[in-house]
Amino acid sequence: MAELDAALDHVIPSSVLPPIWAKLVVGFVSLLCFARSYDGDFVFDDSEAIVNNKDLQAETPLGDLWHHDFWGSKLSSNTSHKSYRPLTVLTFRMNYYWSGGFHPVGFHVVNLLLHSGISVLLVDVFSVLLGGLQYTSKGRRLNLAPRASLLAALLFAVHPVHTECVAGVVGRADLLCSLFVLLSFLGYCEAFRESSKEGAHFSTCWVLLSILLGAAAMLCKEQGITVLGLNAVFDILVIGKLNILEIVQKVLHKDKSLENFGVLRNGGLLFRMTLLTLGGTIMLYVRWKIMGTGPPAFTEVDNPASFADSVVVRAINYNYYYSLNAWLLLCPWWLCFDWSMGCIPLIKSVSDGRIIALAALWLCLIGLICQALCSEDSHKRRILTLGLGFLVIPFLPASNLFFRVGFVVAERVLYLPSVGYCVLLTFGFGALSKQTKKKKLIAALILGILIINMLRCMVRSGEWRSEEQLFRSALSVCPLNAKVHYNVGKNLADNGNQTAAIRYYREAVRLNPKYVHAMNNLGNILKERNELREAEELLSLAVQIQPDFAAAWMNLGIVQNSLKRFKAAEHSYRTAIRHRRKYPDCYYNLGRLYADLNRHMDALNAWRNATVLKPEHSLAWNNMIILLDNTGNLAQAEAVGREALELIPNDHSLMFSLANVLGKSQKYKESEALFLKAIKASPKAASYHGNLAVLYHRWGHLDLAKKHYEISLQLDPAAPGTKENYGLLRRKLQQLQKKDV
Repeated sequence: MAELDAALDHVIPSSVLPPIWAKLVVGFVSLLCFARSYDGDFVFDDSEAIVNNKDLQAETPLGDLWHHDFWGSKLSSNTSHKSYRPLTVLTFRMNYYWSGGFHPVGFHVVNLLLHSGISVLLVDVFSVLLGGLQYTSKGRRLNLAPRASLLAALLFAVHPVHTECVAGVVGRADLLCSLFVLLSFLGYCEAFRESSKEGAHFSTCWVLLSILLGAAAMLCKEQGITVLGLNAVFDILVIGKLNILEIVQKVLHKDKSLENFGVLRNGGLLFRMTLLTLGGTIMLYVRWKIMGTGPPAFTEVDNPASFADSVVVRAINYNYYYSLNAWLLLCPWWLCFDWSMGCIPLIKSVSDGRIIALAALWLCLIGLICQALCSEDSHKRRILTLGLGFLVIPFLPASNLFFRVGFVVAERVLYLPSVGYCVLLTFGFGALSKQTKKKKLIAALILGILIINMLRCMVRSGEWRSEEQLFRSALSVCPLNAKVHYNVGKNLADNGNQTAAIRYYREAVRLNPKYVHAMNNLGNILKERNELREAEELLSLAVQIQPDFAAAWMNLGIVQNSLKRFKAAEHSYRTAIRHRRKYPDCYYNLGRLYADLNRHMDALNAWRNATVLKPEHSLAWNNMIILLDNTGNLAQAEAVGREALELIPNDHSLMFSLANVLGKSQKYKESEALFLKAIKASPKAASYHGNLAVLYHRWGHLDLAKKHYEISLQLDPAAPGTKENYGLLRRKLQQLQKKDV
């Protein structure tokens, strides 16, 4: 649009920049903003979607990706999240293959390059949105707006709300979806490159390709289907040159002149709308068939407004959430990895001051809509309508209008809608520049916004480098969010700081008295600190609130076992297994209970179940070997030990246990070899040296026995058995010396 570009002439002197250089500038700036995240860890949802996702590993057939959700669960399962993004998971799998494992640098670099590529691609998209198409003797061609498109692309490239998508590897779903959405939009524009002024001719192939790219976007993230709506809006406004307000007025007044609209008469627009509608219907039908069952089941803590009894309360809070999303676009300063669990208390009364935010949002939207519909300037109407379309349409899947979503506010869903925001903001700067003579002041304002946003991106990217920084950064933004305190506590516990972790877990439970995961983790720590009574109370409350919480049942069983309440412990373990049939750790703990009760066969059966479910369960194998050894079943113990080492050949604890059995069976040479191998793997294990010394002592290699007794006592001077055996050896050596004399 020439007028908009001329208005920005003194603000952005881009006339000196050829298009390729403008794109290079945008690409470089976009990389600079988020470069700090390139060597960050896997954080937050990355662990579940990537590190613990078996779909990334070579052993999983590629075909399984098309039957599993984003997190690696079967879509047909009732517990599935139903997020179907096989193309995104495929790129994760490629990253895993190229990196040779779960090395986060490769994953982060791909995200950075995707954001940079999208920012560069947006230079062309903004040229269409802000410049439109113009007619020539040969047909239509793009009417470029280089200054406006450069400014809009820079505003997008440096927006801090994008940090979650770029710095969090899971955000690749939004990046890939946006990439295909933009390609689909540009492909749709390409359909009219050679069309005539009347608009009757277009390339059906390009329209169909655009629909296919939209399907690819949907296979990256569900939001991708909204590109069909964006293409339709563009077609109606730019290609069809329809005035929505004029059409509405003619329909209301039953004006027969409506039949004279050329685009309706020649059928081109109707045919394209039919193609888009048909494409969208097929996508939704296939998606519904793949999903298999109903929508995912979310809880009240995920999205409390959607569980409110009153329709009015739901509507008010949904609109408040919209205003918060708008505020994040306008002022992306308070950013948080999670906005659930009390972070945003419900508005339950009209006296709540936050109602003002709703009024402000709708006043702005109504003002923009009126300008978009009623302005006499057709270019202005077109830009505002397209800007609002790109802002609102991609956001609709997250709006709770069509179905309940599993979050309150999510910064990642704003990645694509921010395209519309950048269009509107750029148009606003152009309008402001036209109405004032202080061009340098506006230029300084724009430059200031860009620099501040760049610095904010760099700071926020640093916070996403590790879970500790990410979780702590949220404490000041959402101090009422129980999940924030829970994650800080979990991170502290994982790093061995149990005392501090207890404090955060307690705060999480205080903020949300039904937070069963916080209760479970707190109970675990208290169990390890031998504060068994409080641990039992917390875990009992957790299973009372959520009766199918298998992990809490198992941990409750461990506490009850420690309190010598064996019947209650057995009941808890059995309940855990009933709710999670494939639970090897629970079978292992059940085996320990039976061993304490001298129910040896039951213990062996439980541990065998654990190893069947999890063949690499070293503790279960070890306990079987030790129990069989202690009960004199040496041949069976040896057989189990050999079976275990075939499955876990490098486990030194299994080598040690089998070596003990072989030594008792007088297979000294084989036992020695296993002891030495175990010592090589774990040279500072005092018991390994001590038991090898016993073997040499029994075998008659007294000098070697003396050597390893001394090493064992050096490593653990308080080992009573080793001290006694060493004393016996020394007396025997003294007696031998006297005989020699």
